[in-house]
Amino acid sequence: MNPTKDKPGTAEGPVLLALPEDWQRCLAVAAHPDDIEYGTACAVARWTTQGKKVTYLLATRGEAGIDSLHPDRAAPLREAEERAGAREVGVDTVEFLDHRDGVVEYGPVLRRDIVRAMRRHRPQVVVTGAFTVRMIGGITNQADHRVVGLATLDAARDAGNRWIFPELADEGLEPWNGIRMVCLAGPQQPTHAVDVSGDPLERGIASLEAHAEYTKGLGAGAFEPRPFLTWAAGMGGPALGVESAILFEVHELIPEGPPPWV
Repeated sequence: MNPTKDKPGTAEGPVLLALPEDWQRCLAVAAHPDDIEYGTACAVARWTTQGKKVTYLLATRGEAGIDSLHPDRAAPLREAEERAGAREVGVDTVEFLDHRDGVVEYGPVLRRDIVRAMRRHRPQVVVTGAFTVRMIGGITNQADHRVVGLATLDAARDAGNRWIFPELADEGLEPWNGIRMVCLAGPQQPTHAVDVSGDPLERGIASLEAHAEYTKGLGAGAFEPRPFLTWAAGMGGPALGVESAILFEVHELIPEGPPPWV
């Protein structure tokens, strides 16, 4: 049995690597408001406490997410909730790309939008969602999540190539090939984990609680942030030998040019 596939950890001890934290700038890319808050925000809280700069980039405003509310009214409400949730974990910069919620399309337009943000913010680490059909625990992934996750991984390479989207140079955005790794949240087969025991978990819970109108729209009693995140992080903890952890699949990127050993 592969414990990283079948369950996060075992009584025998840690089974995953700790996510490296020798970096200073991170860009977190998601499809909708509240996507980052389902666990990743706990890790963000840890990182901002360390003095790291984390920026959020949302492909949509989540306007199709509340059945009882017209998209024209839902969009500003969900944007406000996302900004409030970001503040709970020390994130001041939240940007939206205005792709249409529910029907985000993979392609050069989306990739260019993400590359534009990468070249502006120059992250060393990028966090996004898993793009497999199934996520951790066998949960079926949502269409926008898959599209945005894959586009973000591809954009991380595009960002350093001046001949892909050369029009961005006209905006004063030079290539950025300083992205060391792309971390996928909610993967079927995680490779790394972040310890969020204690304060990071509490701040992550507060971040998800900021999405009160959205979670209320899921129906009475349908979802409660505290028990959910406490359970999810608790399930991940044994993978790192700690009380609570958030799991990621990490793709390490090699900058263009000669290998580092040459």
